[in-house]
Amino acid sequence: MNTPAHLIFAAAAFARPGQRKRNLAALAGGLAPDLALFLLIGWASFVEGRSPPQIFREDYVSPLWQGIFRVDNSIPLWGALLGGALAARGPLLAVFAGAALLHLAFDLPLHNSDARPHFWPLSDWVFRSPLSYWNPARHGDLVGAVEIAACVALCALLWRRFETWPARALIGAGLLAELAPGLIWPLILG
Repeated sequence: MNTPAHLIFAAAAFARPGQRKRNLAALAGGLAPDLALFLLIGWASFVEGRSPPQIFREDYVSPLWQGIFRVDNSIPLWGALLGGALAARGPLLAVFAGAALLHLAFDLPLHNSDARPHFWPLSDWVFRSPLSYWNPARHGDLVGAVEIAACVALCALLWRRFETWPARALIGAGLLAELAPGLIWPLILG
């Protein structure tokens, strides 16, 4: 799934009105498995001056990047963090880890060529799903449409749950971030 969708799903599952710290933990957990990717792309692009083809054909598959992805996309590590948070009765850490696990639960069945070893350190095995959230050759058009429909529905739920305008502005921004690629790319590509 696209990262904005992960944030929307995490908010729908874990965010509650009047619980700012919990809500931030949910959003941070929804972002956490993708954060290193954004930081690495930013560094490669803006500091090293590498082009998108270099980044996604070379850097993305490099041992260094894949080693980082093993850690931040590890279901056993996030599960251990959730278990520790529950045992220690740390609700914010439990929400953070739960949102990260929700992220991975949707990534696992929707990645093919860009799949990651979600079971590290127990295994380096990579599940290559027959589905992709982005690749039309792997039903990406259909998966993307379902993702957008689910995000619209979840944003409607969040809109009803949160009545303050700052919260609703954030919900709207999240939905716009999810919809923007589908609106912008056709205009750019003609």
